[in-house]
Amino acid sequence: MKIGVIVPQGWTGEYAGVAPDEAWRRSVEIARRAEEAGADSLWLFDHMHTTPEPTDELTFEAFTALTALASATSRVGLGHIVSCAAYRNPGLQAKMLATMDVISGGRMTAGIGAGWKREEWEAYGYDFPSTRERLDLLEQSLEILTRMLEPGQGHATYEGSLASVRDAINLPKPLQRKLPIMVGGNGRERTWRLAARYADELNLDNMALEDMPEAMRVIRERCEEIGRDPATLAVSVHLWWEQFEAAPSQRDVLAGYAETGIARVMTLTRSAASDPAAVESLFEAAQAAGCELEPGFRERRQRAA
Repeated sequence: MKIGVIVPQGWTGEYAGVAPDEAWRRSVEIARRAEEAGADSLWLFDHMHTTPEPTDELTFEAFTALTALASATSRVGLGHIVSCAAYRNPGLQAKMLATMDVISGGRMTAGIGAGWKREEWEAYGYDFPSTRERLDLLEQSLEILTRMLEPGQGHATYEGSLASVRDAINLPKPLQRKLPIMVGGNGRERTWRLAARYADELNLDNMALEDMPEAMRVIRERCEEIGRDPATLAVSVHLWWEQFEAAPSQRDVLAGYAETGIARVMTLTRSAASDPAAVESLFEAAQAAGCELEPGFRERRQRAA
Protein backbone atom coordinates (compact mmCIF):
# COMPACT_ATOMS: atom_id res chain seq x y z
CA MET A 1 0.00 0.00 0.00
CA LYS A 2 1.30 3.44 -0.94
CA ILE A 3 0.92 6.75 0.88
CA GLY A 4 -0.56 9.92 -0.60
CA VAL A 5 -0.34 13.29 1.16
CA ILE A 6 -3.13 15.86 1.01
CA VAL A 7 -1.23 19.14 1.19
CA PRO A 8 -2.70 21.80 3.52
CA GLN A 9 -4.44 24.55 1.55
CA GLY A 10 -6.58 26.17 4.24
CA TRP A 11 -9.85 24.26 3.73
CA THR A 12 -10.01 22.93 7.30
CA GLY A 13 -8.98 26.28 8.78
CA GLU A 14 -5.40 25.19 9.28
CA TYR A 15 -4.11 28.53 7.97
CA ALA A 16 -6.36 30.73 10.13
CA GLY A 17 -4.52 33.94 10.90
CA VAL A 18 -1.59 33.09 8.61
CA ALA A 19 -0.66 35.54 5.86
CA PRO A 20 -1.32 34.12 2.37
CA ASP A 21 2.31 34.26 1.24
CA GLU A 22 3.50 32.49 4.39
CA ALA A 23 0.74 29.88 4.08
CA TRP A 24 1.77 29.14 0.50
CA ARG A 25 5.43 28.90 1.50
CA ARG A 26 4.48 26.25 4.06
CA SER A 27 2.36 24.32 1.53
CA VAL A 28 5.28 24.18 -0.89
CA GLU A 29 7.65 23.08 1.86
CA ILE A 30 5.23 20.35 2.97
CA ALA A 31 4.92 19.10 -0.61
CA ARG A 32 8.68 18.95 -1.03
CA ARG A 33 9.21 17.24 2.33
CA ALA A 34 6.52 14.67 1.49
CA GLU A 35 8.18 13.93 -1.83
CA GLU A 36 11.56 13.55 -0.14
CA ALA A 37 10.11 11.35 2.61
CA GLY A 38 8.65 8.78 0.22
CA ALA A 39 5.13 9.92 -0.74
CA ASP A 40 3.54 8.25 -3.72
CA SER A 41 1.40 11.29 -4.55
CA LEU A 42 0.19 14.75 -3.53
CA TRP A 43 -3.46 15.81 -3.49
CA LEU A 44 -5.62 18.91 -3.00
CA PHE A 45 -9.30 19.31 -2.11
CA ASP A 46 -11.53 21.06 -4.65
CA HIS A 47 -13.16 23.58 -2.31
CA MET A 48 -13.38 27.36 -2.12
CA HIS A 49 -14.58 27.94 1.48
CA THR A 50 -13.43 26.60 4.81
CA THR A 51 -15.24 23.69 6.44
CA PRO A 52 -17.45 22.88 8.31
CA GLU A 53 -18.62 26.49 8.21
CA PRO A 54 -17.38 29.16 5.78
CA THR A 55 -15.15 31.70 7.49
CA ASP A 56 -13.09 34.65 6.34
CA GLU A 57 -9.91 32.57 6.14
CA LEU A 58 -7.95 31.61 3.06
CA THR A 59 -8.50 28.47 0.97
CA PHE A 60 -6.19 28.06 -2.02
CA GLU A 61 -7.94 27.10 -5.27
CA ALA A 62 -7.17 23.54 -6.27
CA PHE A 63 -6.21 23.60 -9.95
CA THR A 64 -3.97 26.66 -9.85
CA ALA A 65 -2.32 25.54 -6.61
CA LEU A 66 -1.69 22.01 -7.88
CA THR A 67 -0.13 23.39 -11.05
CA ALA A 68 2.27 25.38 -8.89
CA LEU A 69 3.07 22.29 -6.80
CA ALA A 70 3.83 20.43 -10.02
CA SER A 71 6.60 22.95 -10.69
CA ALA A 72 7.85 22.72 -7.09
CA THR A 73 8.26 18.91 -7.18
CA SER A 74 9.71 16.39 -9.61
CA ARG A 75 8.60 12.81 -8.83
CA VAL A 76 5.31 12.50 -6.93
CA GLY A 77 1.98 11.92 -8.64
CA LEU A 78 -0.54 14.78 -8.48
CA GLY A 79 -4.31 14.95 -8.32
CA HIS A 80 -7.50 16.34 -6.80
CA ILE A 81 -9.36 14.41 -4.13
CA VAL A 82 -11.69 15.00 -5.85
CA SER A 83 -12.71 17.74 -8.28
CA CYS A 84 -16.41 18.61 -8.43
CA ALA A 85 -17.85 17.73 -11.83
CA ALA A 86 -20.17 20.74 -11.83
CA TYR A 87 -17.56 23.40 -11.09
CA ARG A 88 -15.92 23.26 -14.54
CA ASN A 89 -17.06 22.44 -18.03
CA PRO A 90 -15.75 18.87 -18.51
CA GLY A 91 -14.20 19.68 -21.87
CA LEU A 92 -12.30 22.56 -20.29
CA GLN A 93 -11.31 20.35 -17.36
CA ALA A 94 -9.87 17.77 -19.78
CA LYS A 95 -7.89 20.54 -21.44
CA MET A 96 -6.61 21.76 -18.07
CA LEU A 97 -5.62 18.24 -17.00
CA ALA A 98 -3.77 17.54 -20.23
CA THR A 99 -1.86 20.81 -19.89
CA MET A 100 -1.05 20.04 -16.25
CA ASP A 101 0.21 16.60 -17.25
CA VAL A 102 2.66 18.21 -19.67
CA ILE A 103 3.74 20.80 -17.07
CA SER A 104 4.30 18.08 -14.45
CA GLY A 105 6.18 15.72 -16.75
CA GLY A 106 3.37 13.15 -16.84
CA ARG A 107 2.31 12.94 -13.20
CA MET A 108 -1.40 13.85 -13.18
CA THR A 109 -4.43 11.81 -12.13
CA ALA A 110 -7.90 13.09 -13.02
CA GLY A 111 -9.81 12.85 -9.73
CA ILE A 112 -13.52 13.65 -10.04
CA GLY A 113 -16.76 13.25 -8.10
CA ALA A 114 -20.35 14.49 -7.97
CA GLY A 115 -19.83 17.20 -5.30
CA TRP A 116 -21.77 17.75 -2.10
CA LYS A 117 -21.09 21.03 -0.24
CA ARG A 118 -24.29 22.95 -0.96
CA GLU A 119 -23.41 26.31 0.62
CA GLU A 120 -20.29 26.46 -1.50
CA TRP A 121 -22.20 25.79 -4.72
CA GLU A 122 -24.74 28.49 -3.95
CA ALA A 123 -22.13 31.04 -2.84
CA TYR A 124 -20.34 30.72 -6.17
CA GLY A 125 -23.49 30.92 -8.26
CA TYR A 126 -24.06 27.24 -9.03
CA ASP A 127 -27.51 25.72 -8.73
CA PHE A 128 -27.46 22.75 -6.36
CA PRO A 129 -29.41 19.98 -8.13
CA SER A 130 -30.65 16.67 -6.79
CA THR A 131 -28.26 13.81 -6.10
CA ARG A 132 -29.53 12.07 -9.20
CA GLU A 133 -28.79 15.03 -11.45
CA ARG A 134 -25.35 15.52 -9.91
CA LEU A 135 -24.58 11.87 -10.63
CA ASP A 136 -25.95 12.26 -14.18
CA LEU A 137 -23.54 15.14 -14.71
CA LEU A 138 -20.70 13.08 -13.25
CA GLU A 139 -21.45 10.29 -15.71
CA GLN A 140 -21.51 12.65 -18.69
CA SER A 141 -18.36 14.39 -17.48
CA LEU A 142 -16.60 11.02 -17.28
CA GLU A 143 -17.70 10.24 -20.82
CA ILE A 144 -16.22 13.53 -22.04
CA LEU A 145 -13.00 13.17 -20.03
CA THR A 146 -12.52 9.66 -21.37
CA ARG A 147 -12.98 10.75 -24.96
CA MET A 148 -10.84 13.87 -24.72
CA LEU A 149 -8.00 12.14 -22.87
CA GLU A 150 -8.10 8.99 -24.99
CA PRO A 151 -4.64 8.04 -26.30
CA GLY A 152 -4.06 8.87 -29.95
CA GLN A 153 -7.12 11.08 -30.32
CA GLY A 154 -7.06 14.83 -30.83
CA HIS A 155 -10.79 15.51 -31.29
CA ALA A 156 -13.84 14.55 -29.21
CA THR A 157 -17.60 14.72 -29.74
CA TYR A 158 -20.31 13.80 -27.25
CA GLU A 159 -23.89 15.01 -26.92
CA GLY A 160 -25.28 14.66 -23.42
CA SER A 161 -28.32 16.17 -21.76
CA LEU A 162 -26.15 18.11 -19.29
CA ALA A 163 -22.74 18.34 -20.97
CA SER A 164 -21.50 18.21 -24.55
CA VAL A 165 -18.42 18.67 -26.71
CA ARG A 166 -18.49 19.06 -30.49
CA ASP A 167 -15.27 18.23 -32.31
CA ALA A 168 -13.32 19.60 -29.33
CA ILE A 169 -9.58 19.62 -29.95
CA ASN A 170 -7.50 18.62 -26.93
CA LEU A 171 -3.89 19.33 -27.81
CA PRO A 172 -1.37 18.96 -26.37
CA LYS A 173 -2.28 15.45 -25.32
CA PRO A 174 -1.13 14.24 -21.89
CA LEU A 175 2.42 12.96 -21.74
CA GLN A 176 1.17 9.75 -20.14
CA ARG A 177 -0.04 7.18 -22.63
CA LYS A 178 -3.24 7.10 -20.59
CA LEU A 179 -3.91 9.75 -17.97
CA PRO A 180 -5.55 7.81 -15.11
CA ILE A 181 -9.05 8.71 -13.94
CA MET A 182 -10.02 8.40 -10.26
CA VAL A 183 -13.69 8.51 -9.23
CA GLY A 184 -14.39 9.47 -5.62
CA GLY A 185 -17.40 8.48 -3.54
CA ASN A 186 -19.07 5.86 -1.38
CA GLY A 187 -22.24 5.34 -3.43
CA ARG A 188 -22.48 1.61 -4.04
CA GLU A 189 -25.26 1.70 -6.60
CA ARG A 190 -24.30 4.51 -8.94
CA THR A 191 -20.83 5.86 -8.11
CA TRP A 192 -19.13 2.48 -7.88
CA ARG A 193 -20.74 1.39 -11.16
CA LEU A 194 -19.42 4.56 -12.80
CA ALA A 195 -15.98 3.81 -11.41
CA ALA A 196 -16.11 0.27 -12.76
CA ARG A 197 -17.05 1.61 -16.18
CA TYR A 198 -14.74 4.62 -16.49
CA ALA A 199 -12.08 4.76 -13.79
CA ASP A 200 -8.62 3.42 -13.15
CA GLU A 201 -9.07 4.03 -9.41
CA LEU A 202 -11.97 4.29 -6.96
CA ASN A 203 -11.35 6.51 -3.94
CA LEU A 204 -13.46 5.74 -0.86
CA ASP A 205 -14.13 8.57 1.55
CA ASN A 206 -13.08 7.55 5.08
CA MET A 207 -14.54 4.06 4.72
CA ALA A 208 -14.32 2.45 8.17
CA LEU A 209 -11.85 -0.40 8.44
CA GLU A 210 -14.53 -2.83 9.58
CA ASP A 211 -16.61 -2.01 6.47
CA MET A 212 -13.78 -2.55 4.01
CA PRO A 213 -14.19 -6.32 3.37
CA GLU A 214 -17.83 -5.87 2.36
CA ALA A 215 -17.00 -2.79 0.29
CA MET A 216 -14.26 -4.63 -1.58
CA ARG A 217 -16.68 -7.48 -2.29
CA VAL A 218 -19.26 -5.11 -3.77
CA ILE A 219 -16.61 -3.28 -5.82
CA ARG A 220 -15.54 -6.60 -7.30
CA GLU A 221 -19.17 -7.31 -8.18
CA ARG A 222 -19.54 -3.92 -9.89
CA CYS A 223 -16.59 -4.79 -12.12
CA GLU A 224 -17.81 -8.30 -12.84
CA GLU A 225 -21.25 -6.95 -13.85
CA ILE A 226 -19.66 -5.40 -16.94
CA GLY A 227 -17.07 -8.09 -17.55
CA ARG A 228 -14.16 -6.12 -16.13
CA ASP A 229 -11.34 -7.79 -14.26
CA PRO A 230 -11.63 -6.35 -10.69
CA ALA A 231 -7.85 -6.38 -10.42
CA THR A 232 -7.71 -3.57 -13.00
CA LEU A 233 -9.62 -1.13 -10.75
CA ALA A 234 -7.37 0.16 -7.99
CA VAL A 235 -9.08 1.09 -4.70
CA SER A 236 -7.82 3.81 -2.37
CA VAL A 237 -9.12 5.40 0.84
CA HIS A 238 -9.12 9.02 1.97
CA LEU A 239 -8.58 8.90 5.75
CA TRP A 240 -10.02 11.94 7.52
CA TRP A 241 -7.27 13.78 9.35
CA GLU A 242 -9.32 14.23 12.55
CA GLN A 243 -9.50 10.51 13.22
CA PHE A 244 -6.11 9.59 11.81
CA GLU A 245 -4.11 12.18 13.75
CA ALA A 246 -5.98 11.26 16.96
CA ALA A 247 -5.46 7.50 16.55
CA PRO A 248 -3.52 5.84 19.38
CA SER A 249 -1.34 4.15 16.76
CA GLN A 250 -1.14 5.49 13.20
CA ARG A 251 0.99 2.49 12.40
CA ASP A 252 -1.86 0.13 13.33
CA VAL A 253 -4.36 2.14 11.29
CA LEU A 254 -2.17 1.97 8.19
CA ALA A 255 -1.37 -1.70 8.71
CA GLY A 256 -5.07 -2.49 9.04
CA TYR A 257 -5.96 -0.81 5.77
CA ALA A 258 -2.99 -2.40 4.01
CA GLU A 259 -4.38 -5.82 4.92
CA THR A 260 -7.60 -5.08 3.01
CA GLY A 261 -5.73 -5.00 -0.28
CA ILE A 262 -6.19 -1.34 -1.18
CA ALA A 263 -3.63 0.40 -3.37
CA ARG A 264 -3.05 3.50 -1.22
CA VAL A 265 -4.34 5.78 1.48
CA MET A 266 -4.37 9.56 1.34
CA THR A 267 -4.64 11.82 4.37
CA LEU A 268 -4.34 15.51 5.15
CA THR A 269 -1.17 16.28 7.07
CA ARG A 270 -2.92 19.11 8.92
CA SER A 271 -0.43 19.41 11.78
CA ALA A 272 2.28 20.15 9.22
CA ALA A 273 0.56 23.47 8.46
CA SER A 274 2.14 24.76 11.67
CA ASP A 275 5.36 22.75 11.41
CA PRO A 276 6.13 21.40 7.91
CA ALA A 277 8.62 18.92 9.38
CA ALA A 278 5.69 17.14 11.05
CA VAL A 279 4.79 15.51 7.73
CA GLU A 280 7.66 13.09 8.26
CA SER A 281 5.88 11.44 11.20
CA LEU A 282 3.37 10.01 8.70
CA PHE A 283 6.16 8.21 6.90
CA GLU A 284 7.68 6.91 10.10
CA ALA A 285 4.30 5.27 10.84
CA ALA A 286 4.07 4.05 7.25
CA GLN A 287 7.51 2.50 7.40
CA ALA A 288 6.62 0.74 10.66
CA ALA A 289 3.42 -0.56 9.05
CA GLY A 290 5.33 -2.00 6.10
CA CYS A 291 3.85 0.37 3.54
CA GLU A 292 5.45 0.85 0.15
CA LEU A 293 7.50 4.04 0.25
CA GLU A 294 9.30 5.56 -2.67
CA PRO A 295 13.07 4.91 -2.94
CA GLY A 296 15.35 6.62 -0.49
CA PHE A 297 13.27 6.87 2.69
CA ARG A 298 14.51 3.70 4.40
CA GLU A 299 18.08 4.38 3.33
CA ARG A 300 17.98 7.89 4.79
CA ARG A 301 16.52 6.60 8.06
CA GLN A 302 19.18 3.92 8.30
CA ARG A 303 21.94 6.48 7.77
CA ALA A 304 20.39 8.78 10.36
CA ALA A 305 20.30 5.92 12.87
